[in-house]
Amino acid sequence: MITFRTMNSTNAFRISAILGFLAVALGAFGAHALKPVLEKYFTVDVWKTASTYHLVHAVVMLFIATRRPFPFLTWLLFGVGILFFSGSLYLLAASGVPWLGAITPIGGLCFLAGWALLAVKPLVADGADRS
Repeated sequence: MITFRTMNSTNAFRISAILGFLAVALGAFGAHALKPVLEKYFTVDVWKTASTYHLVHAVVMLFIATRRPFPFLTWLLFGVGILFFSGSLYLLAASGVPWLGAITPIGGLCFLAGWALLAVKPLVADGADRS
């Protein structure tokens, strides 16, 4: 079992790959199997937004997991962002329950914080100029 104490770049890379897999699987599921439900609730675009943000941030998490030293906080912010942003949109799109959209901004703030942290503390290769 992976815990915060055992989190390292290898485990982060594996989790990121699983998140990428899920993004592709959920995107396909929404486009095919769930399409009638999404059309019923007029939420096809909501599902597409969820899966797009999910996939983009999973790829970024993969990249971040390869950096040394491993920037855990940035990686975690993107992961929590996927959970709250994309997760709430997936649920909203599939259920038609509009109040789930109130959760979405939490994930958006996590995404923004992750990007801001990258801007403030850029990821550099070992031995590179850190200025």
